[in-house]
Amino acid sequence: MSKHVRGTRVTVPDIRARKSGEKIVCLTAYTKPMAELLDPHCDILLVGDSVGMVLHGLPSPVGVTLDMMLLHGQAVMRGSQHALVVVDLPFGSYERGPDQAFKTASKVMRKTGCQAVKVEAAEGVAESISFLVSRGIPVMGHVGLRPQATNIDGGFKAKGRTADERERVLAEARAVDAAGAFAILVEGVAPDLADEITATVKAPTIGIGASKDCDGQVLVTDDMLGLFDWTPKFVRRYADLRALIDRAASQYSEDVRTGRFPAEAEIYKLRTVRGS
Repeated sequence: MSKHVRGTRVTVPDIRARKSGEKIVCLTAYTKPMAELLDPHCDILLVGDSVGMVLHGLPSPVGVTLDMMLLHGQAVMRGSQHALVVVDLPFGSYERGPDQAFKTASKVMRKTGCQAVKVEAAEGVAESISFLVSRGIPVMGHVGLRPQATNIDGGFKAKGRTADERERVLAEARAVDAAGAFAILVEGVAPDLADEITATVKAPTIGIGASKDCDGQVLVTDDMLGLFDWTPKFVRRYADLRALIDRAASQYSEDVRTGRFPAEAEIYKLRTVRGS
């Protein structure tokens, strides 16, 4: 298990330099306590718009607002000292063009203190990425399965299964790379397509439901920790916190109802004042 020295923040050039080198470790984080736990082990903490589904119970990321991303981005920055923190730009906050994208991205960086933003590679977004990068805002691209496009796709569906779709994903990755993205998240594509993207682009790729040969990997932390009954096929559960929390809550409930909690050691007692 690798743990990094706290206080030395990973930079965008550090991530770029990991292309075809040491694998990049990335997990999602939405709160200060979780960021503190993950920070020593991760190169990147992604404040993903998945927060809408994971913490707020939304059916997709489409309902996530900019204010939500600012709030969670600020919390993660308070809890991290080492990892590069990347914040998603939410649906509707950047697609109109470079000016809108810059207004949103600059606000996210000012308000949260994060080091980079992430955008999904919708049509025309490459121009906005280039605009942001040229003005000092590092950008991570996102190709393949794009959660913000779930209404068009009819759900969360893997990409690149037809020749036309495969070429479109490759074209998106090339455009994002040429626009200056420092890394590209590749989601929900077959391993051979992910490998072709990785071999084609200069930026390091970070896979999720893609290929083990991407330059790094990311998972939604709550999935990896087993906090949900169901998780996608590509998730490996490293813990079963749902069961642990259920047992702890059950034991607490029983102790309260039977009077075993609180015990003497858990109660404040009146101090005796000398001389009284």
